[in-house]
Amino acid sequence: MCGDIEIHNLSKAFMIRYNKSNSLKSKFVGMFHKRFREEAQPLWVLRDINLTIRGGEVFGVIGKNGSGKSTLLRIMAGIYPPSSGEVRYPRGVRVGTMIDLGVGFHPELTGRENIYLGGSVYGLTHKEIEEMYAAIVDFSELDGFIDTPIKNYSSGMQARLGFALALSLKPGLLLVDEVLAVGDEGFQRKCIGQMNQFKRDGKTIVLVSHDPSTVGSFCDRVCVLDHGNQVYVGTPTEALDVYHKILH
Repeated sequence: MCGDIEIHNLSKAFMIRYNKSNSLKSKFVGMFHKRFREEAQPLWVLRDINLTIRGGEVFGVIGKNGSGKSTLLRIMAGIYPPSSGEVRYPRGVRVGTMIDLGVGFHPELTGRENIYLGGSVYGLTHKEIEEMYAAIVDFSELDGFIDTPIKNYSSGMQARLGFALALSLKPGLLLVDEVLAVGDEGFQRKCIGQMNQFKRDGKTIVLVSHDPSTVGSFCDRVCVLDHGNQVYVGTPTEALDVYHKILH
């Protein structure tokens, strides 16, 4: 079982630039006229998030669009650096991610080549990837397209391959962002079945979802974000009540 994940005073800001100077002339004019001067202001998308995600639980994150859910998951995955604060993982835990469709895939490479590339990024040897290759293709149901470049895949096909690769890595922690909203109903049921097995095996899942039924039935605890602020952490039922009050 993966140990607890500690998130301390985590904040994230993106710099928004106004009057961006693209030429030497505009920069020169800006030196004398304030309204032409380039300025940058921080846009805070997360502020002072403090969470303990217990080892072996399914932890949900919900909130309106723009509340910071996906940014939090991307920081946990190491895609974004935090502006302040930190995420502490148990020593040696392997993190599997299903965040942005196509992230980590090279569009010009085939599905087969991307499986080997993705596995090597996680430190697997060529032999280890070979041993899990058949299972990845079988789960993704992309046997007829595995030698086609990823750029020709639909979003659902990318989801299939990405999810199959993420699960094959046997991570102690799985980060999932809305992936269950992609693909057909059969694929969604297949994903839920695999994630339930993952849960029974005592692994940790952090799930971002807009689907109340998924959050209510699958998660052990849920965090509600609003405008980058952590407004509630607790049971799925109470979290959904808080979420619906924010919506209305």
